[in-house]
Amino acid sequence: MESKITIYLTGDSTAARKTSDKRPETGWGEVFQQYFIRNAVIENRALNGRSTKSFIHQGHLAHIEESIKPGDFLLIQFGHNDQKIEDPERGTQPYGDYQENLKKFVEVAVQKQATPILFTSVTRRMFDDSMSVGEYPKAMIDFARKYEVPLLDVHKMTREFMDEAGKEESKKYYLHLAPGESDNYPDGIEDNTHFNERGAEAVAQLIAKALKESDLPIKSWLV
Repeated sequence: MESKITIYLTGDSTAARKTSDKRPETGWGEVFQQYFIRNAVIENRALNGRSTKSFIHQGHLAHIEESIKPGDFLLIQFGHNDQKIEDPERGTQPYGDYQENLKKFVEVAVQKQATPILFTSVTRRMFDDSMSVGEYPKAMIDFARKYEVPLLDVHKMTREFMDEAGKEESKKYYLHLAPGESDNYPDGIEDNTHFNERGAEAVAQLIAKALKESDLPIKSWLV
């Protein structure tokens, strides 16, 4: 009998599935399956608007805890909505409850004999501030070092990718639409956080390539 595993993806709208009324917005998690062999199933549990705090408080981590099993993987990417500290339902302090919440995700995986992998937040399209998601990527890196949790610095790799593309070319990866270009956005939109299909594909490919080149056990499940 062939062995099978599930790769649980947790995160926010940058990775989450989109409804038809939001297209062409696309989460990178929607296109991640193509980089894995058929016995590795991507279970995309990322949700729009969630932070580590709201994802836990709304019971989504508890639902994963009920089904995750030995040999599975738990990918953890938050930060964009944790950054909204003015919102008591979502905001966290990077070196406070954000790290405490990350520990809860990791503990669920470890207790179930699954492998947690931390992903720093994907970059926003910003060229005047290298900290496009504040202190959250650094806080995650520091947490990973302290507790010896596997980590992929997705913020760094996506930042470098967009920097190389440049200010104008990088717009082609985000939700930038002129008025009348999309029925879903009749007045147009300039969104420097969320990806279009091209951007989601680029980010998913970057992540898959980095995992393939890592020494993490998940690499054996990649195509």
